[in-house]
Order: sequence, then C-alpha cells, then structure tokens
Amino acid sequence: MLNKELHIEALIFSSEQSLRVEEIAYCLQASLETDVSIEDINQCILNIQHKYSAKHLAIELVKVNNGYQFLTKKEFHPVINLLQAQRSKKKLSQAALETLAVIAYRQPATKTDVEQIRGVNCDYSIQKLLEKELIAIVGKSEAVGKPILYGTSGLFMEYFGINSMNDLPHIKELTTEESSIGDVTE
Repeated sequence: MLNKELHIEALIFSSEQSLRVEEIAYCLQASLETDVSIEDINQCILNIQHKYSAKHLAIELVKVNNGYQFLTKKEFHPVINLLQAQRSKKKLSQAALETLAVIAYRQPATKTDVEQIRGVNCDYSIQKLLEKELIAIVGKSEAVGKPILYGTSGLFMEYFGINSMNDLPHIKELTTEESSIGDVTE
C-alpha cells in the first residue's frame, strides 16, 4: 500500500486543483495497470493526512470541493499573505503598462485593438495582466470571430490608487511638447 500511497501523494501534490478520489483511481489504474479500490485510496488518503498532521510540517492534506489538495497550514497564512502582497506589487514592464493603458482608456478592448495601437503582438502582456488580475475578460465582441473583450478589474483601481475610471488622467494631461511630432496648430 505504501507504493500506492506515494503515487497518491505525488498526484495530489502535482495537481493545481483538488483531486477527487475517482480521478486518483483512474490515474492509478492506468499507470500501475492494476485495480485499485476506492476503499484503498481512502485509506491511503487517511494515512497521508495523518503523516502531514505532524507539527513540524507546514503543509497538510485537506478535503476541498469533494477532492483533496495540499494546502499551507493556517498558522502560516500571515507569512504567505505577505509574500503574495509583495509579489503582486512588483513593477510592471513597459510593454505591460502600455497594454494596460490602452485597455484602461479604450475598454472594453480586444487584443487586436491593443495591437493596432501599440503596433506589436500583445499576447504575453495580456496574459501577464490577466495573471496579475489587473484586467479581466468582460465579454465577447460582436465582430467577426467574436474576439474576447478585456477591461480593467477592481484590483486595477486598488493597484493605481483610484476610485473610478474618471480618476484616470485625461490624455491631454499626459502629452507634452517633447512627445509631440511636428507643429501643433489649432
């Protein structure tokens, strides 16, 4: 049973989401080419939970959403929260800032809208902004192909310390004489 236990531990550890017992059974049966009962799996899970209940370990095996997942024990949440806050405040690249600015001012905007304004591919920047939860998918365009529409998130306003989109500087406030090309006549 120890071999199954190690396989179950590895499966749960490597999964980004909680794993249901049925998923574990399927993976074990396919990889070990042997029948594994749900009772065996449940017993292995109890053994793993007992193993990780030791006080000198920082993680535990928890039942979440009808599956199992390794999580940090509650007493370590304050230090983990500090790490997450520090990581989320890391500076954005120039490309990400430009992409974010286009989305903020043009929202809802498609990736094509952003790329036409910036003149470069924006896949990576959009992906990073989605991961940082500074932008969100707000729908689909009615244009051909129904491209995804992006808009800013609540975290965007927190990150930049604004209360509404009206607090964004007006484009005229951002332009300077040095950034203009040619003669400006009105």
